[in-house]
Amino acid sequence: MSYDCYVAICKPLHYGTLLGARACVHMAAAAWATGFLHALLHTANAFSLPLCKGNALDQFFCEIPQILKLSCSNSYFRELGLLVVSLLVIFGCFIFILFSYVQILRAVLRIPSEQGQHKAFSTCLPHLAVVSLFVSTAVFAYLKPPSISSPSLDLVVSVLYSVVPPMAYPDEVFSPKTTA
Repeated sequence: MSYDCYVAICKPLHYGTLLGARACVHMAAAAWATGFLHALLHTANAFSLPLCKGNALDQFFCEIPQILKLSCSNSYFRELGLLVVSLLVIFGCFIFILFSYVQILRAVLRIPSEQGQHKAFSTCLPHLAVVSLFVSTAVFAYLKPPSISSPSLDLVVSVLYSVVPPMAYPDEVFSPKTTA
């Protein structure tokens, strides 16, 4: 979505060329492949853990930190490895989004009319708000100190980053963009 806003604002005459069906398929395939490989890594790690504290989670879906709490083995290096891989994936996405929005901000500030600036900002700010909500709650969920961890807080935070962003911005999750 950040690339869509970037092209729409910074290169509007090239929108149809840069975001044609082929480009959208390539970006979707890259996102799906990255997500699949990342999930495969987490799944393989979870299935290799010996669980000795039962198999019931206080969550509405299986999250890695909750599964690691059920393990009876020392999972420090597993957690560290998964954290490093996750941070690399997240950092790559964050850099891409940050670069796109810096370019958008530069382009918007060059628009001479206040009405044009308002229109450009209103196009991108909802996406930026949803991304900020998702990133901040996900970072809190996975990097919060264990001293403030509680099952109810974990459940609320996981709902915030897994349910609220798609509900807040459903047109980007469920329907493809069409260009006129």
